[in-house]
Amino acid sequence: MKFFLDTGSIDEIRKANELGILDGVTTNPSLLAKEKKPYMEILREITTMVKGPISAEVTATDTAGMIREGREFAKIADNIVVKVPIIKAGVPAIKQLSSEGIEVNVTLCFSPLQALIAAKAGARFISPFIGRLDDVSTEGMKLIEDIVTIYTNYGLKTKVLVASVRHPMHVVEAALIGADICTMPFSVFDKLLNHPLTDVGLKNFLADWEKVTRK
Repeated sequence: MKFFLDTGSIDEIRKANELGILDGVTTNPSLLAKEKKPYMEILREITTMVKGPISAEVTATDTAGMIREGREFAKIADNIVVKVPIIKAGVPAIKQLSSEGIEVNVTLCFSPLQALIAAKAGARFISPFIGRLDDVSTEGMKLIEDIVTIYTNYGLKTKVLVASVRHPMHVVEAALIGADICTMPFSVFDKLLNHPLTDVGLKNFLADWEKVTRK
């Protein structure tokens, strides 16, 4: 499974990069709005820091506008991926951008049928929002299981990018199902290695070693 960071923060990306396992970055208008630089400048900087896919989301809601914005984003760098919402106007935009060789990440997916349509339109990635489904008393991870099954049944190449990740167990569950990618906030990424028994074990080992060296 690949690990993406869901952020617009250069500082968070720099910290995550230090671990050496960051595969890509996803952004959206809300995340970029938190930063103090122009969003195109931020995206350009991110593409130089992370060589994997960097998702940039369109804000237009009409087909022509999405295509126009997507083409502009694609000019930033070769690793830019255009995020398009899975709405009716978005489907022909996905089709057109994909036909031009521009990779598309279809966002705001909440159903298996939306995921199937995105794949048929040529999407490179599908982003199901599991945390938001959990918030409304629906099992978000069941959606991931359904999408993986459908894509496997028909040999569809669209990558399942699990989004709206709230905690490390979401990452574990997605990996067990066979999702391709998890994108997560830095607060979750920073917890992936954490385990209290590791901390206790290391503390005990070092304490024992200190006793030996004192002798």
